[in-house]
Amino acid sequence: MASFTGNFVAHRNCRPSSRPAVLASLLVAVALLAFPPTAVAQSSRSKPSAASPAPDLRSVYATATDVAEGKRIAESTCSRCHGLNGVSGTRGVPHIAGQRPPYLHAKLRAYQAGTRGGHEMDPAVKYLNDDALVKVAAYYGTLEPSQPAGADAKKSPPPAIDPVAAGKASAAACAGCHGESGVSAMPGTPSLVGLDPKYFVAAMTAYKSGQRKNDIMQPLSASLNETDLKNLALYYGLQKAARATTPAQGDQAAGKAAASACAGCHGENGVSATAGTPSLAGQDAQYHVAALHAYKDGARKDDTMKGVASGLSEPQMKALAAYYAAQEPRSPKVDKPLTLAEWVQRCDRCHGVNGNSTDPRTPALAGQRVEYLDKALRAYQGGVRKDSVMAAMSATLTEADMQALSGYYSRQRARAFVYVTVPAR
Repeated sequence: MASFTGNFVAHRNCRPSSRPAVLASLLVAVALLAFPPTAVAQSSRSKPSAASPAPDLRSVYATATDVAEGKRIAESTCSRCHGLNGVSGTRGVPHIAGQRPPYLHAKLRAYQAGTRGGHEMDPAVKYLNDDALVKVAAYYGTLEPSQPAGADAKKSPPPAIDPVAAGKASAAACAGCHGESGVSAMPGTPSLVGLDPKYFVAAMTAYKSGQRKNDIMQPLSASLNETDLKNLALYYGLQKAARATTPAQGDQAAGKAAASACAGCHGENGVSATAGTPSLAGQDAQYHVAALHAYKDGARKDDTMKGVASGLSEPQMKALAAYYAAQEPRSPKVDKPLTLAEWVQRCDRCHGVNGNSTDPRTPALAGQRVEYLDKALRAYQGGVRKDSVMAAMSATLTEADMQALSGYYSRQRARAFVYVTVPAR
């Protein structure tokens, strides 16, 4: 059976002990009955013992005297914001009752060192030594965690918005000109497939602001907010790229020779490797020529493109457009967004089933204040909080993802764990 580093196991609803448990096998069995097998603590980063615990696990070995001293410290330094019972009544301030003690200890030290981000904790931790931090972390870890209010626990989550489906719905208004799946069949109208979402959003924003002039596109784009544009971009980015089914006039051989000057930005054969630079492969030729004219006469503002287009004659523009129209486009590298269930599965790998962590160094999320969870995710995503794992996990979260995840974990029933020492083999 798995046990935490071979010396102690996760167990809930019991009191901490400073002595090794004599009924170690029974305690393991109780822990396994209380939770699924995955609920037994799995970490193996250190091998503490009751005699000399690893520094980051000292709070696990706190005695009853330590916990009592931790309560006294908490009363004078922590209770005003977090409550003496560890249940916050202040928006944005987390519940810490039942939180994993080594995690609390580590974050208190991070606040003290100024590496956690923000200074709201400075007055509380500034004058506490490490022994005091260990004891206050141990005290709050022994408390019964906050549970979602009855209405909140039963409240159904808002229906998840599928951004791809939302983008497809918005694209229905574009199909008449740009084709059902974004592949143009109308000369003079661009295909929308094969474009990186970042470029697509930038182009639509330019139409919306009037930077790009078009009597049809301006009113259409004006009705779309930022989320609508991202959903549209995502939908078209996930469609299979194909050449526009429109005719192209021009000398392709001459266009190929001229295109060598364009490859540095637009990629070999017109497939861009840069998110903000459009791919030209498979694009409608007539639209391509019109865009070059717009850059040449200043209707579109771009110093690089103006310099390029200014030296091109009409036959040269048509040759370039014909060459690129004949090239095979490629779909951009766009990942389909994860569902809430898929995100939860990823988060539970570290934070435990339904957010009840069994690794004492990893925070429990279940029953936490929803706005605090949302704030924490934004802090990791924005780099205010430094953690390589959380930075990678939060990097692709959308606004909707963060709201859905925060709401989900805030509604889960929180379960307290105490890590009971057992004899080393």
